[in-house]
Amino acid sequence: MNSTSGGGQPTSADRSGRSASRARRAPAAARESVHVSHEEWAAQGKAARRDAPRSSHAKWERPVNRRDPVALLEEQAETRVPELVPIRHARMLVSPSTFYRGAALIMAGDLASTPTSGFEVQLCGDAHLLNFGVFASPERQMLFDINDFDETLPGPWEWDVKRLAASFEVAGRDLGFSASDRRDVVVAGVHEYRDAMRRAAKMRALDAWYAHLTVDDLTAWIGAEVRAGRLSKKEAREAAGDVAKAETRVHERSFRRLAGEVDGKIRILADPPLVVPIDDLVLPGTAREDTEEWMRSLVQTYRRSLAQRHHPMEQYQYLDTARKVVGVGSVGTRAWILLFAGRQRQAPLFLQAKEAQPSVLERFVGRSQYGNHGRRIVEGQRLMQAASDIFLGWLRFEGLDGQMRDYYVRQLHDWKGSVDVGTFRVPGATLYARLCGATLARAHARLGDRVAIAAYLGRGDAFDRAIAEFSVAYADQNERDYKAFAKAVRSGRLSAEMGS
Repeated sequence: MNSTSGGGQPTSADRSGRSASRARRAPAAARESVHVSHEEWAAQGKAARRDAPRSSHAKWERPVNRRDPVALLEEQAETRVPELVPIRHARMLVSPSTFYRGAALIMAGDLASTPTSGFEVQLCGDAHLLNFGVFASPERQMLFDINDFDETLPGPWEWDVKRLAASFEVAGRDLGFSASDRRDVVVAGVHEYRDAMRRAAKMRALDAWYAHLTVDDLTAWIGAEVRAGRLSKKEAREAAGDVAKAETRVHERSFRRLAGEVDGKIRILADPPLVVPIDDLVLPGTAREDTEEWMRSLVQTYRRSLAQRHHPMEQYQYLDTARKVVGVGSVGTRAWILLFAGRQRQAPLFLQAKEAQPSVLERFVGRSQYGNHGRRIVEGQRLMQAASDIFLGWLRFEGLDGQMRDYYVRQLHDWKGSVDVGTFRVPGATLYARLCGATLARAHARLGDRVAIAAYLGRGDAFDRAIAEFSVAYADQNERDYKAFAKAVRSGRLSAEMGS
């Protein structure tokens, strides 16, 4: 079994594979290199309103050549673990919201037909409301930020905003919010994005890069909402509880839940099909010693992708590996958890190696400059997040089926948490939409056309109102797609099985 870090510089095939849409306007860095002034940059933003009026973003019409959403899901299933695909479908079948979470490819195709101003940012690519949360920085400071970058690529900033806004409309319907309340929630989030981008446009480059949202900032937001009477004390306590839960999600807890003693040695415990130890997956006749040697070689390959020359990883000893089912949209892609023991009675360490497939955006904005999709994700995350996991790295290796695949690696659990959207009431959802909107703008402003985007958005609420209208129309489309998906499951065209 072979392995390679799979990094390297852009290939000629990567460069030639970019679509024409990627060349609409020079990126911010290129304009700065020829000394474009702040005023000229802003003028470009305002001028873009002629070609793409802010009101034009309200429109959503099903493209004439739109692909069958069920066929797109079948296409994705072709590259996934066959026995896990029914679990993905079952999780998507729960509600229109869970379907939306797994429908990033469907929406990417739809967004490709919508108007854009022509300015690029590093996109999350799947900026729905559940891909935000709290986690600890390397300095052990709790931050609120985007936490999923599987689809990251450079592209039109509007696509992230529209996916985020529509996710609140979709979730609001599942929660039983009225149409007017759903609109208020969406508008609040988009308004906060616009305000945050306008603030970033006034910052120096390094100030925009260093900006972040700490849990203390989050607490201050919550307190202000309570004092203004827009948020109840009960909702404030629930929000504080979500943060507190994140601080309990540490490796020791994962160890107690996922590992135990097997034949006198510490191993990851089986819970099929959701957790399957590698011993239960390897080919018959393969010695465990050979498997362990292979895994150690992979760990060394991954180690070379880490930023630091000397790294805490050197102080841990490999123990075991298992395949683990994760998420909703990601189910069926290959995800592994790796258990390590620390020296001198240090806490155990769990890493997750998750398969990195081509971004769902790739066919619409062009190929990544990186030859390894694991590296694409890692570099995109480092560009967008205020602080990143010190264990974040990538590798490429030949799997048990003989196929070469890309992976990115991160800690499994380390002070990570998310909100319980199912308990949202309108005030809490409104505050959360504002937090997500501000956070997305901060991420876009780090390496993007922040001055031009801010000038395009302007002081008025034309864009906010347009995106609210788009969100209603797209949530309607999502419901139609969900019904078609459910029908395909009922007919037997797609299989769905929860697993356990």
